[in-house]
This record gives sequence, structure tokens and C-alpha cells, in this order.
Amino acid sequence: MQKDLVAITGDAVDVHDLACLITAGASAVHPYLALATARLQDEGGDGQHHYRHALEHGLLKIMAKMGISCVASYCGAQVCEALGLGAEVMERCLPGVPSRIGGASFADVEARVREWHRLAWEPQAEPAGKDALADHGRVRFRKSGEFHAYNPLAVRAAQKAAQTGDEEQWRRWQELSTMGPPQDLRDLLEILPAADPVPLDEVEPASEIRRRFVSTAMSLGALSPEAHAALAVAMNEIGARSNSGEGGEDPDFYDSPGPRRDNKVKQVASARFGVTPEYLRRAAELEIKIAQGSKPGEGGQLPGIKVTSLIARLRHAQTGQQLISPPPHHDIYSIEDLAQLIYDLKAISPGARIGVKLVSEAGVGTIAAGVVKAKADYVLVSGHNGGTGASPLSSIKSAGSPWELGLAETQQLLVEHRLRERVSLRTDGGLRSGRDVVVAAMLGAEEFGFGTGVLVALGCDMARQCHLNTCPTGIATQREDLRAKFTGRPEHVITYLTLLAEEARRHLARAGARTIDEVVGRVELLREAANDADLDLSFILRAPADPVAPRRRLWARNGEPPRATPEAGVVDNSHRAVGAGRRGERLVYRGSAGQSFGAWLDHGMELELEGEANDYVGKGMGGGVLVIRPFAGDGAADPVLAGNTCLYGATGGRLFLAGRAGERFCVRNSGAVAVLEGAGDHFCEYMTGGVAVALGPVGWNVGAGMTGGVAYVREWGQLNVDSVCVRPVPEDDAETLRALVEEHRARTGSRLAAELLADWPAALRGFRQVVPVAAVAPAQAAPEASGEPAIEETAARA
Repeated sequence: MQKDLVAITGDAVDVHDLACLITAGASAVHPYLALATARLQDEGGDGQHHYRHALEHGLLKIMAKMGISCVASYCGAQVCEALGLGAEVMERCLPGVPSRIGGASFADVEARVREWHRLAWEPQAEPAGKDALADHGRVRFRKSGEFHAYNPLAVRAAQKAAQTGDEEQWRRWQELSTMGPPQDLRDLLEILPAADPVPLDEVEPASEIRRRFVSTAMSLGALSPEAHAALAVAMNEIGARSNSGEGGEDPDFYDSPGPRRDNKVKQVASARFGVTPEYLRRAAELEIKIAQGSKPGEGGQLPGIKVTSLIARLRHAQTGQQLISPPPHHDIYSIEDLAQLIYDLKAISPGARIGVKLVSEAGVGTIAAGVVKAKADYVLVSGHNGGTGASPLSSIKSAGSPWELGLAETQQLLVEHRLRERVSLRTDGGLRSGRDVVVAAMLGAEEFGFGTGVLVALGCDMARQCHLNTCPTGIATQREDLRAKFTGRPEHVITYLTLLAEEARRHLARAGARTIDEVVGRVELLREAANDADLDLSFILRAPADPVAPRRRLWARNGEPPRATPEAGVVDNSHRAVGAGRRGERLVYRGSAGQSFGAWLDHGMELELEGEANDYVGKGMGGGVLVIRPFAGDGAADPVLAGNTCLYGATGGRLFLAGRAGERFCVRNSGAVAVLEGAGDHFCEYMTGGVAVALGPVGWNVGAGMTGGVAYVREWGQLNVDSVCVRPVPEDDAETLRALVEEHRARTGSRLAAELLADWPAALRGFRQVVPVAAVAPAQAAPEASGEPAIEETAARA
């Protein structure tokens, strides 16, 4: 017999509580105490409704992170990981859910509940106000609340140390940030002192250790231009690396006088914001962001109030439009797809190291092994701490896991499978001290990322207003009045990291090591400290079964350079990324081209193909012309000439395709012009700019998430009327449309284009223009819901 379980509880308050109950098996949840509180908080009577709406929306977002679209699939799926729960609880309540470090028993849970009860009924010495509850400092620092490493006194000490280089202030910063109970798993580990410590003057200098440092990915948009540039200048000055984040960077920096202001590490994220051929060619490292430690399963999010004209120009988007990156890369659905993207990036930027950013979670080691086999040069395991503070609260508090767990698992699995010597391991997510760096090295990392710490050095006061565009120190805002208050200097970051590296030197000396390389992967130099939470860190400290297996990178590069693009002639599916990295040429091919034909095509390039191509045609192209026509003599009336995800992230150029393409044509197109003769579902999804003309049928979901650009269609399936408006072609745009169809006929010899041009007035009446709802006046925004031509009828049905 099957029964539904209903959880009636006063403990469930927020979205995380609800999600845990449902994924553990509850078919319904009645949070009676929270609902009653919501009713009391709103005299108008809408409090309970708003509370339910927030819970349902939050639950939908959590399920979406896991690729789950309905509650029935999430219920009982146990897609979670426990941190701090012991075997007794897990075996009884959550069998099958990983809990790698043990923790609380039922007796501990009971003690905590009794403490809550005592606090709830204990008389208040001074009432906090009518119906007020105590603020325990869970979100931001409160004097009477829980301990925060970045408390005001600690932040001021860190800033004084960064501004003056005073080692006494640095020690004060370290003391004030660790004086509370253990904050991180590494706080429960001790570095074993060597029987014969090394003299400090024999340890590698701070300047060498600093070269291993990276300022983590924080975009221009999340940060102000001044703060973003200060980080880049600082890291370039000391031979370290700064990461651009997923917002691109200002190309004016490339040739500007003075200190180098562009970022050595350039990120390639799912929305491909700012990813142009020039951006890729300028990189020392290219980082593919699969997941983000502070909000795994979600794409980047930039509120519309932070999308100024500069940010919109760099991201090829619209001013004031909220920008949300899709959770997945649309050209990565398997390890093989990831290998293709790595190959494509190496083709456009052969000298750049290619890295992949993963989030710390159970199973990350297996994924990392696939990444290594896909020929990445480094793997970044990102912990749940860190970020600019703009992530959703439920993600900050309840998603991801400590980097210590993910790094240890990744190191162990790569060593076991003899993959470790091929790549560097990097970690980030709350690193604050030289001790943290040495512990991370002993767990397997060779390179170390800093985010919050370097922002504090620039003046961040932890106001936690990053998402509001109201940062009082001018760091995480685009408002000019607040940016004028920015006082940070690159020297502050350099001093901060120098003091940190000097502290790391002292720990190395006490451990008997002269370099970071000597301690990488040396878990035997760590031991577990006593703790009151019954945590078992033996998983983290597991030594490799083979003591001589390499524990750090030995290879200069992982994998051979991509195959050179043929000059012209016959191509087949072994020829991938044809044209990438070439400039100022016209190349003509015949055959069935492999994946990524014309990827990253740039200005001055022309590629012509007689035949067909696989997925990712024109991916990321920034200029030039791509022409694909069927084989001569091919009598097929409706040939399919290209695969899925063509023009993904394109920022310029023109594509003429005398046939049909697969799904997600022009996904995240932000500047390319394309004409083709039909496509699958999700045509022009997430499009922010450019023009796409479909002379033949396209599938469902045209223009989903579209915020810019224009599409022209003749036959289409159902679409989301909340995103786009479908209307007759305006008179001002009719001539532009005709010119594109004529160019398509001239370049491809298209029979369909010739038929349409033979009676253009009739053909024009059959076209519809698809634009974002926000791009038209309300009176014009009556959208058509299907492919039927009568706009009045379809608008009424919508």
C-alpha cells in the first residue's frame, strides 16, 4: 500500500527547511507556526499568501538547480548531502544520503531542541519591541549573535594591515577572525610540527608564493570598474592572476598606457557575456565555469539596476535589463561536449591554460577525473563560502560544501587513477590566512583563490548590500556617486597578499618544508584536532594507497595542441573548430565538417562550405561571414545542414545557411545576423542582440528569455507570450528583411529565397517579427500564441 506523508511542523520556516522535508519524502508540508506568524505580520491579510508564494518560488528554484521540473520527482529523491549528522541519525532518517564527516546524534539533537525551548520561554530582561524576535546574527554580524570571522573589529584590523603593512595588525586580524568557535573544517586540523624545523630564510620567498594566488571570479558588473581594475592591476603587478568573472572586460584596457588592467584569467560562463574572439586570444588562462561555489546549480545574476550603459556594452545586452545566466552551458551536456569546448578554446588561444571550475560536493572527484580526461590544464574546486554577497540567501547558507571536502576527494581520486600529474588543482571559498593556504596545499591544492579577503583589503566593510547597488564603499556598485567613495588601491591588495604569504612561509618552516611544492598532497603532515561536535575528518586525511604515486602536477600541458585548420578543400567530421584563430582569409570547403565549424570566427574571415556541419556552427563568432549550402546536385527539398546550438554566444558576423538547423539556434546570440531555412525548438533562446531570419518552419518556444535583438519567422510553434511579442513586420524594417533574404539568395543560391523574392509583397505578409515584450509599447505588445497568421485572433486566444 502506498501512502503520502504530510509533515506538520513548527520547525520548518524557510525554503531550505521545506526542500529538505520534501526531498526526504514528505508529499506535503504544513509549517503552521510560520504561517501563523506570517498572518500576524500583515494586517492586510496578504502575509500568508506572500509567504507561500516565496516558499513555492524558492522550492522551484532549488529543484531547477538539480534539473527537476516537478515536485513529484523531487519528493523522496534525497538529492542532498548532510553535513554534521552522525551515522545514528543518517541510518534511521536518511539512509543513502552521504554524510562524510559524521556528527550529531539523536541525543545532540534533543539537547539543541531543549535549548531552543528554554530560550523561547525564558523571560526577556529587556523587551526588544512589540512582537520582535532576537536577531541571532545568522545573516549579518550582531554583537549578541553568532560569531562571524569577518566581524567589524577583524575587518578593520585587516584593512589597517593592508594599508600599512603592519605585521602586528595582521596578527590582530588573524586573532579576531578566529577567536570564536571553529568556523571551518580546517579549523579542526592541526599542522604537525617537524622534528627539525627549517630556518625561515631557507623557505621560498613570499614573491614566489604570491605567484600561486588568484583573485577569484568577480565580474565587472558585480564589482565597480574601479574595484575590478584595482584587483587586476594588483595581481598583474606581483605576477599573480586576476579572474575577469563572467562579465567580460573593457577592450579599451588592452592598449591603454600605464599598468596592465586586463585579467590574465578570462572566464567562459554559460551566458558567454563578453566572450569575444579578442577576449579569448588575450587570455593567459581560460576558465570554463561549470558551477559556482556560493550558488551551485545557478547561473550568474546581475540586477537590472547594475546594468549601466558600460556593462550593457561589454555584455552585448540592454541597459537596465536584469541579466541571469542559464544554469547549463548549452554546448555541454556530457564530458565529451566539455572536451569539445576545451578543444575549441585551445584552437582560438593555443597558449592559454584551460581550466574548469567545479563546486565542492559529493562526487566532485569523479567529475574532476572526467575533466582531466577532457584535456583541461587545471581544475578549480570551489567551496561554499565566498562570493560578493549577491547570491540568494538560501544558496549562501544551504548549498555547496566546504572546499576541504571537495579538494580532498578530488586529490584522492586523481592520485588513485594516476591523473594527478596532468593538471594543477586550485581551490577557493573563504581562504583568509597563510595557514589556510598551507592546509589547502597539504590537501592537494597548488594554487589558491581569494575573493572576500582582497575586497576587504580594498575597503569592503561587509555591509552585505552587494545586490542592491548601494555598496557604501564603492566596490560592489555601479552608481557614480558611490563609486566616487572608492578609496582602495592596488597596493593594498599587494600588501595584504604579501603578509599572507609571509605567514604561509612561517607555517612551512615549522612543518620542515622549504617550498609549497614540498607539501602539496602531504596529508600525513596534518592531524585531526579534538572537537565537541563528534566530527570525523578521517575522510579528508586519507592517504593514497600508492605512496609513490605523483601528488602534484608534473606535465606542462595536458593534451596536444588542436589540429591545424586545413587551408581549403575536403573536410570531414574529424576537422573540428575549422577557422578558429584564423584572420583575414577566405576559405572554401566541401564535405561534412566536424563540430564547431566557424567557431570564434573574427572580422575579415569568410568560410564557405558545400555540404553540412555538426553542432556549434559559428559558436562565439565575433565577425566575418559563414556560408553553408547543400552539396551540388542534392535534390532534397528541405535539407538539414547544421546541428544544434549554432551561433551560441555570437557577438557579431553573418551566417547564411541554405537549409535547416537543429535546436537552440542563436541561443544567447548578442550581435550576429543569420538567415536560414528552418530550425528546431528554442529558436533565439536568451537572445540579447542581433537578427535571425527563418525562411522555413521553427519549433516551439521561440524567443524564450529573449531580451534584445529581432527575429523574423514564417511558421512557428507555441511560444511564451510573457517573453516576446509577435507582430507583423513594421514598415521601417521591411526593407532590411528583404535585403537579408536577397543576400541569402546571392550567397547560397537558395531556391526558397528565390521563390519568396519572386512575389515579395505576398511573402512579406507571411512574415512575423519577434521582439522582446519590453522592446515595444504596451499597445503594440499583443502577442501571437501560435503560428497562425491572424494576429487579432491569436492575441485574443493568448
